[in-house]
Amino acid sequence: MSERKPDYEEKDIQLYLGDCLEIMKSIPDKSIDLVLTDPPYGIGMDNQKVRTKPNRPNTYLRVGELQYEKADWDKEPIREEYFDEIFRISKHQIIWGANYYCSYLPNRFGWLYWDKQMGENNFSSGEFAFQSYFTKSSAFSFPSMRVKKTRNHPTQKPIELMKWCIQQAKYWDIPLTILDPFMGSGTTGVACKELGRKFIGIEISEKYCEIAKRRIFNTQREIF
Repeated sequence: MSERKPDYEEKDIQLYLGDCLEIMKSIPDKSIDLVLTDPPYGIGMDNQKVRTKPNRPNTYLRVGELQYEKADWDKEPIREEYFDEIFRISKHQIIWGANYYCSYLPNRFGWLYWDKQMGENNFSSGEFAFQSYFTKSSAFSFPSMRVKKTRNHPTQKPIELMKWCIQQAKYWDIPLTILDPFMGSGTTGVACKELGRKFIGIEISEKYCEIAKRRIFNTQREIF
């Protein structure tokens, strides 16, 4: 990929600790089959912003109810140049939270949707992803509460969702090399390993990079 050696490597897996913008600049054009990622949205899921508890309006909880240490990875939306690099290095893209970045993305008629099966509450009932494959919009239903029980990261997606994303390409060129430049706790890498895909992950937080390494190392490949 680049002249820099991975910070962690095993068969078909390479993980890098650092700023993905700088690392992506060293990746050749269109050398990645698919970028599958969930970038920061700039909405304060890193515990920077506060909200009141509905039943105690004079008290405050940080987003995530202080389950995660204070950080600044979601303080601001990522800049357009990150998307420029993503599109330069990859043949196809699936980008979650893309509704926050519509001005940076090309027009497509088919989006992906995750139905969180949350019922009636104050949270979003689903999330949208941009996808570059010229195909119809598709939805995936999976309860978000099943992720919460074992979540390592405040915006961690289900492994089942990421595997479903990879399988959306079955009628196109099968993505053999997949990059997640905002790896977080490594869910995309776990999905790739289970499906027998090559995975490259980049994460700026040493803590989450270590979590991703542990999760991916402990993942078993599926036997087909």
